[in-house]
Amino acid sequence: QVQLVESGGGLVQAGGSLRLSCAASGSIFSIRTMGWYRQAPGKQRELVASITRGGSTNYADSVKGRFTMSRDNAKNTVYLQMNSLKPEDTAVYYCNTAWTVNLLSWGQGTQVTVSS
Repeated sequence: QVQLVESGGGLVQAGGSLRLSCAASGSIFSIRTMGWYRQAPGKQRELVASITRGGSTNYADSVKGRFTMSRDNAKNTVYLQMNSLKPEDTAVYYCNTAWTVNLLSWGQGTQVTVSS
């Protein structure tokens, strides 16, 4: 099964930017939709962005206009560009398939901490 490895998180001040990467151990070309999820302490994991194989994107209202998701099928990698970060964006971020019951095994995630 495809393994997912997220990276790029860190500590940033409010208003700053980060770019997350998610590298898959196998081809993601056949996966119709990939997504970025996040889980804040004490909260459920939520889908914040998704992208289809053709590049169509969808965003949660909370990140719309600030986050941009992209995918490079040739590199088996998806990205999440996060701008104008807010303290409420603090969470562990994960990638996985989206809008399907066929989830891959979750990776370890990458911690994003936004200070006020």
